[in-house]
Amino acid sequence: IKRRVNALNALAGFEKSGHYFFNKPVGRGYDDGLVSALAILDMLDRNPGKKMSELKNALPKTWGSPTMSPHCDDETKYGVIDKVVKRFEDMKAKGEPVAGQTIVDLVTVNGVRVVNEDGTWGLVRASSNKPEMVVVVESPVSEARMREMFHAIDGVLRENPEVGAYNQTI
Repeated sequence: IKRRVNALNALAGFEKSGHYFFNKPVGRGYDDGLVSALAILDMLDRNPGKKMSELKNALPKTWGSPTMSPHCDDETKYGVIDKVVKRFEDMKAKGEPVAGQTIVDLVTVNGVRVVNEDGTWGLVRASSNKPEMVVVVESPVSEARMREMFHAIDGVLRENPEVGAYNQTI
């Protein structure tokens, strides 16, 4: 995430795991609890009379999945990821929809992140320390769009018989 924050010249980046990175002028590009506390205090200072809960509730709503992990043996998971990446690249090149929409971006660093025109996205990668894949989906539109993306991602995964059962799903 640090590389992506720098590449986009973003002010901040946040990981689902709880890691966060603030770039200049707020921070120096690494996790820093004191910088986070100061940023929150500054935000409250710029919004007198508002509670932190009110500021949070004003943020755009998104619908996200838990981290879902279908089983895939260590010996085969990276080969499966290569096939999944290729499949989505082919779909994008042919203009085939994913979850009913055009693919506007594919990020193929450490797996594949498929982004649709409405901002709904899905991520598939190999776990670095378990015989599993990692699947996460999110939508800024609705829970239904998030679920549609999951079913589309899962459909591509199911083309590979090496991919087993999930530890959990939505």
